[in-house]
Amino acid sequence: MNIYVRNEKAMTRISRQIKIGNVAIGGGAPVSVQSMCNTDTRNSLATLNQIEALHEGGCEIVRCAVPDAEAASSLKAICAKSPIPVIADIHFDYKLALGSLEAGVDGLRLNPGNIGERWKVEEVVSACAERRVPIRIGVNGGSLEKELLAKYGHPTSEAMVESALGHIRILEDLGYDQIKVSLKASDIRRTVEAYRLLAGQVDYPMHIGITEAGTTWSGTIKSAVGLGTLLYDGIGDTLRVSLTGDPVEEVRVGYEILKSLELRERGPVFVSCPTCGRCQVDLIPIAEEVERRLHDFPKKITVAVMGCVVNGPGEAREADVGIAGGKGQGLLFRHGEVVRKVPQEQLADALVEEAWKMVEAPKES
Repeated sequence: MNIYVRNEKAMTRISRQIKIGNVAIGGGAPVSVQSMCNTDTRNSLATLNQIEALHEGGCEIVRCAVPDAEAASSLKAICAKSPIPVIADIHFDYKLALGSLEAGVDGLRLNPGNIGERWKVEEVVSACAERRVPIRIGVNGGSLEKELLAKYGHPTSEAMVESALGHIRILEDLGYDQIKVSLKASDIRRTVEAYRLLAGQVDYPMHIGITEAGTTWSGTIKSAVGLGTLLYDGIGDTLRVSLTGDPVEEVRVGYEILKSLELRERGPVFVSCPTCGRCQVDLIPIAEEVERRLHDFPKKITVAVMGCVVNGPGEAREADVGIAGGKGQGLLFRHGEVVRKVPQEQLADALVEEAWKMVEAPKES
């Protein structure tokens, strides 16, 4: 079961494939990026507006909380108009799962061991099988079963894996294999250890994330370290970056993590120097302006913003477009060739303009 293959970029765990709507998960499909609405699901208009913003930001799957029957009912309008697949987040009440399925969701996040008697689980599984809707078993370190906490003392990685295997066994006993699994904790070590422990025991696709990671700043760092470690190990078929902030930022961070490991391509890859005493241009505002103005660039492109003659020309020459700073000016590069010398105050404009020349219809800055 513990099967990994090496490609030119990293190790990859071989998992079976499922589909959330039209998005393939596992089985060699690209690692998909998802997020969760923080709107009230009962407000379908606000939720759809946020889903549209997430979609424009590159989100491929979205999850909505379903705290009550009104929220489940509201999903009908949401699913009908959503540009991306919708997953219902269910806890404890099997009727909310059935209502969400009737509304047309593409997936459920539900732990079968937490919704009561076996007949309730059977009803949900039967409805999922009829619609070919996958179930994500979502184990969270903050909500483990009482008996596991009593056994292990606190939510260890081993306890999380035991919880996941128990939920998996329930679905397997009912003959259902449209499953993906997550094992999230708020600390990196426990999360990584749990995924590694489970990865060799089952071949279901894995949804990875560091739960309750924190604010945009601290949560981005924790997510990059934890998810980067797992992805480099070949573990992870879909991901969510959990941030206390705008869900669109979760999507942006998710893609940056994948881009850093060359697992996905979306927009620019930025290379910029940290500056030092040799830098003779005011590079920091130039780099920030270039990144802001090329944020929505439609092609894969490497952009270098470099400040001195030591590493600058080499990095700029290797990028698709780049600048290498000198004394109050810089060289503009495109595909390894010097285009021209540019004064400092024009460097950002020149680099952005040169980048947009690489697409058929240049976009005004």
